[in-house]
Amino acid sequence: MKFFGNDIFTEIYKIIFTLIIAFISANLFQLLNVPAPYFLGSLMGVFLTGASVPRVRPLLIIANWFYLPVIIGISVMIGTNFTPDILKTAQQWTFSVIIMLIATLLVTFITFQFLTRVKLYEPKQAFLCSIPGGQAEAVVMAREIVEKDYVVALFHLLRVAIVFISTPFLLAFFGGNLAIKKSNDILYEMPNLVDLSLTQIVIFLLLCFGGYWIGKLIRIPIPHLLGPILLSSILHFVGIIELPRVSELIIIAQMTIGASVGARLAQISLFELRTTLVDACLTSGLILITYLIMTIFIVFALDVNFLSIWLAFVPGGLYEATILALIFGYDVAFVAFHHLVRVLFIFFSMPIFITKFKNRK
Repeated sequence: MKFFGNDIFTEIYKIIFTLIIAFISANLFQLLNVPAPYFLGSLMGVFLTGASVPRVRPLLIIANWFYLPVIIGISVMIGTNFTPDILKTAQQWTFSVIIMLIATLLVTFITFQFLTRVKLYEPKQAFLCSIPGGQAEAVVMAREIVEKDYVVALFHLLRVAIVFISTPFLLAFFGGNLAIKKSNDILYEMPNLVDLSLTQIVIFLLLCFGGYWIGKLIRIPIPHLLGPILLSSILHFVGIIELPRVSELIIIAQMTIGASVGARLAQISLFELRTTLVDACLTSGLILITYLIMTIFIVFALDVNFLSIWLAFVPGGLYEATILALIFGYDVAFVAFHHLVRVLFIFFSMPIFITKFKNRK
């Protein structure tokens, strides 16, 4: 029996093996009182296992057929935050959204200039490496138009890893042990799966399948992410349904996303890619510093919480940022909305710039 070109039982074995390492590491991180233990523990545990024991690297994998349903489920959970009350605060987000888009353009320009002028990268490759987000689309496009598509993938993977290893520690720095305890309490105070009624479970599954199907039907970008968010958000916004956040789903999502990033990092040969890694680290630094400056500006201009703004601005993945917002107790709708705007902005503008580079002689 084959599944995506591999024996399905072999892939299941590898996923279970990876998740066992993630689970053990996550619980160890929890005992050590590390912030976001299920996310950070899974990422670091899987990565360090693969990096230190080369023989197990081929066994570290989170296959797409397992990963995508988890993302679809967490996308439905993100949509539950778009309630009718959001109208009272959404108008206050205009300023921060505009600053975020300006930061996105600025950071892309700065990083592109650095890679083309200092590191002498080919323009198309430099541009795809410079985009602060939309990593899936950038990697797919890189496979079609540049020779070294793995370089683009590495740039994005390393940036996401740096962002989401450092962000939980920012929580500890700004809030101390009390903030870490509060974030763990928030997770365990959420309803459990057994607390849901049969009707709520059916509604949740319908939102998952229906959102993904609608996303594919109307051909929106990233249908497995934006489709369920869109359908769940609309139905929650108009008050037709009301679903709670489920503790087990949040934990599974943290472990799956963390283990996935860790598994991909573990496959990288540091010796063979040392030059690319240095360039990726430098560009990640440029991107993060630029967003950090913009975040500090917003914090002083609007007198808002630093970490809340940072999660909305941080140049990583939408679901990674919203997962952290969920477990830290920040406004998930605020964080998700900013990332959605950036993802759509990048998705629709990226082909325009790539076409321009293609037409250069």
